[in-house]
Order: sequence, then structure tokens, then C-alpha cells
Amino acid sequence: MNETVLCVVGNVATRPVYRELPSGPSARFRLAVTARYWDREKSVWTDGHTNFFTVWANRQLAVNVAASVEVGQPLVVQGRLKVRTEVREGQQQAWASADIDAVTIGHDLTRGTAAFRRSAKPETPPRAEVRPEPQWETPPAEPESQHSPEEALVT
Repeated sequence: MNETVLCVVGNVATRPVYRELPSGPSARFRLAVTARYWDREKSVWTDGHTNFFTVWANRQLAVNVAASVEVGQPLVVQGRLKVRTEVREGQQQAWASADIDAVTIGHDLTRGTAAFRRSAKPETPPRAEVRPEPQWETPPAEPESQHSPEEALVT
């Protein structure tokens, strides 16, 4: 499969929106990614163009995003890039959106610290069919007779 996988570093621009869907939990937020470069003439760091991405998280990642991510925090996001274009009513030009279907999201620790907490594992539903364990016990031994084996054969 030919997918564009990328890793971006930026700041959370909007509050994460969490939804419970029939397919499972989903969360989305906007990430601002600004290029910075060293201006040799002024001897200062200068901000370049800012790109905005809509980051989509699903399943357990969505639950963890809702509990961990806030506006303004620096994040590292890795995922699949999806660019959509459409023409909206009353507009001459096509509208484009760059979305990232996130695989992993984490705080950028070059700009701060974080306290990691492992999320609780979801409970596994009980199996529909429960089979009883087989009887693995050995049957009790019969009491030994008072006679020797040779006597048992003679009688």
C-alpha cells in the first residue's frame, strides 16, 4: 500500500473533540506546525510559514488524547497524511484540508516534562462458550487383596 507516513512536531491549536462512535472512540484536534530558521543577517531565530493539520485519533489513542492533550502543548505526531480537496458552495476556488490519521502521539520532551501514566487495560468480554475442564484425576486405586498375585491365579 502506498501511503504517505509523516512525523510532525507542533503545538495543539484547538481543544480535542472526543466522540463515542459505533466504530469506537474517536478524537480530533488541530495541530499548528511552524517552520523556524536561523536568520544570519539578524542573528536570531525567525518563524516561517505555519501549516495546520487536523489530527484524527481512534480507539485507545483517542481515549488517551482526550485525557492528556490540551491547547498550547507541544506534540510529536506520527501518522498517515490524507489531503482532501473540495469545492464549497459559493466559492470559486477548491478548498483543501490536510489530515493526519495518527498512529502515535506524544509530548515533545525537548520543550518540557511529562508524567507518564499507563492506561488501564480494557476488560475483555467473557467468552460466549465456556467448556468445563476435563477430569484429569486418576481413578482411585483398588484396595490390595490379602493374597499374593500367584494365589489369585490359582483360585
